[in-house]
Amino acid sequence: MRGRWITGRASRSLYIRVCLTTLLAVTVGAFLGFLVSNVYYHAQLKPFNDAKLTKIAYEVRRMAELRPDTANEYLSSAAGLGYELYVTNGKGQEAFYGREFREHDLSVQAVQNVVAGGEYHGVADFPNRPFITGFFDNRLGNTVGVPLTLNGRPAALFLRPDVILQFGELRSFFAMIGLLTIVFSLVILLIATRYLVKPITRMTAATQRIADGRYDIELPTKRRDEIGQLAGHFMTMSRSLSRLEESRREFVANVSHEIQSPLTSIQGFASELASADLPEAQRQRFAEIIGEESRRLSALGRQLLLLSSLDRMEDGLIRNPLSLKAEIRRTIDVLDWQLSEKGLALRFAVPEDLLVMGDATLLDQVWINLLSNAIKHIPEGRSISVTAEAEGEELVLRFADTGDGIASEKLPLLFDRFYRGDPSRSDSGSTGLGLAIAKKIVNLHGGALSVESELGRGSTFIVRLPKL
Repeated sequence: MRGRWITGRASRSLYIRVCLTTLLAVTVGAFLGFLVSNVYYHAQLKPFNDAKLTKIAYEVRRMAELRPDTANEYLSSAAGLGYELYVTNGKGQEAFYGREFREHDLSVQAVQNVVAGGEYHGVADFPNRPFITGFFDNRLGNTVGVPLTLNGRPAALFLRPDVILQFGELRSFFAMIGLLTIVFSLVILLIATRYLVKPITRMTAATQRIADGRYDIELPTKRRDEIGQLAGHFMTMSRSLSRLEESRREFVANVSHEIQSPLTSIQGFASELASADLPEAQRQRFAEIIGEESRRLSALGRQLLLLSSLDRMEDGLIRNPLSLKAEIRRTIDVLDWQLSEKGLALRFAVPEDLLVMGDATLLDQVWINLLSNAIKHIPEGRSISVTAEAEGEELVLRFADTGDGIASEKLPLLFDRFYRGDPSRSDSGSTGLGLAIAKKIVNLHGGALSVESELGRGSTFIVRLPKL
């Protein structure tokens, strides 16, 4: 219950964070968009707008001067078409047409200059401000001015567009569009965020299940985006952890079984040795069995320690250039008595020039395990061959025997820990770890170990190692 509560709280927290982050991004984006638009207006549009308004002002002047008796009515009509106008002679006489200017900040010098025949470009010279676009600033200073002659007297005409009159309806329309866009975007954002957060919530719950030791989880993996990929990788990880946990349990069970069997034998024969009337021959035999079982336990302990160290070993190998022929020849010399005891013939064909970069001590374990495994599992009088050759960038070694072969269904299990192909041989001293150790060592050297076998025709273990 506590895990579900934490998951729910984390989900709500993530949901709120995504919403707030998106809202913040939209707000900052809108703010930056306004600033960029304002900069664009001042850098590009302002001179163009000033020139256009100047041209319109001259056209208004022309029409007003053409019929001075109706100039007042014409200027009022021009204002009704969407402009704000200011006419003055610079001596106190002035008239406004259209909507009132918000600020009367036109300097006396500017008025006198226009009355004298000059021009005023307040739009082009309007100062840059970061938080307001000059096009919308309704002040006298933000106008264009041209000279005007009315009734034979010089005056000045100042003009700017009436933004509210020209774009009033459009402004309301775009304001409504903007408002509705924000409202609908927020609703869609809330829904979309829940859709995005939901699979993460499920994976959070799945993580809690794995933490509790339950690996039977199912996540939707049909999505083609990153979340679908994450769910797929999560499922793969879950199955790997499940197999790892199963392997761990099986390993513990196998170790317990392997240890329990010789301990039981030692305990039983030790009790028999304590009997005072036990014949000397039996006493000697029981002591030998206790010794054999003790050696078996010792070998099992050594191999378990070796496996443990190999599992932790990454770059800890002591690598040196090694001659394959010399290394394997030394192994054959060590096991020569076993070959002779079973009357086995050995064919050895490894070229002198084959070199491998590896750890001699660990690779000795590979050669000993593979060769002793062949000796142990083939009948007397058969033969074994050890050959090697270079294939591209690899060295390929083959340990082949003429034994009875291995059933195809058993081949995938040969390199599992504690697996014995012939359970009847469990009392022969084998721990079932030799091939697992050999494969691990070969893998650490960047190679691969595999097996090919056919019933009645023998088996071949193939070692592939990188060539020096």
